[in-house]
Amino acid sequence: MREIVLDTETTGFEPEQGDRIVEIGAVELFNHVPTGKTYHQYINPERAMPQEAFEVHGLGDEFLRDKPVFADVAQAFVDFIGDAKLVIHNAAFDMKFINAELSWVKRAPIPFDRAVDTLAIARRKFPGSPASLDALCRRFGIDNSSRTLHGALLDSEILAEVYLELIGGKQPDFALSVTQEKSSLGESIGEWRPKPRSTPLPSRLSEKEKAAHAAFVEKLGDAAVWKRL
Repeated sequence: MREIVLDTETTGFEPEQGDRIVEIGAVELFNHVPTGKTYHQYINPERAMPQEAFEVHGLGDEFLRDKPVFADVAQAFVDFIGDAKLVIHNAAFDMKFINAELSWVKRAPIPFDRAVDTLAIARRKFPGSPASLDALCRRFGIDNSSRTLHGALLDSEILAEVYLELIGGKQPDFALSVTQEKSSLGESIGEWRPKPRSTPLPSRLSEKEKAAHAAFVEKLGDAAVWKRL
């Protein structure tokens, strides 16, 4: 099962009021295990950065001026996420922005039921407790000391660790029960099966043991199950 842990940074809170995405970060999981594949893109929002947003993520007008606009990166983003589930902390916020950006470049929206909201999971699992990403890092002992400012890729990497803890710890099924799928590189990743030995192991039964077993079976008569196999 392929999942994408995803985060965005924006110019504000409301795309309907002109706010835009300025950074997308994403981490690929396969069967709840990070594959090492990531997606990271800064985006020119084609508008000025409000001071309040700048203080959150530190992405200013000068830095973003030469970055591509969303229309230029939309295909690469869509290709990376494919049809995978999207693991997002406070999914309603990020999905609102992603679908707004997609609509502005005449692309189909992503159905909300593809989103797995880790904020909702945390609130169900720990009712009444803080459920921010930082609070969950403290709860699970995850190092987030490098998170001095919000950053989409760093937050996605941290969220991937948090998500795995929320669903029961890393590699909960050890990838032993998956059905045949394709990785993001198009490689076949099927159900784990042991490979046959090139040389069969020799029998551990001695000749004396074989003879004793044969004599025992003979005493059972023709109805013995061993004579029907």
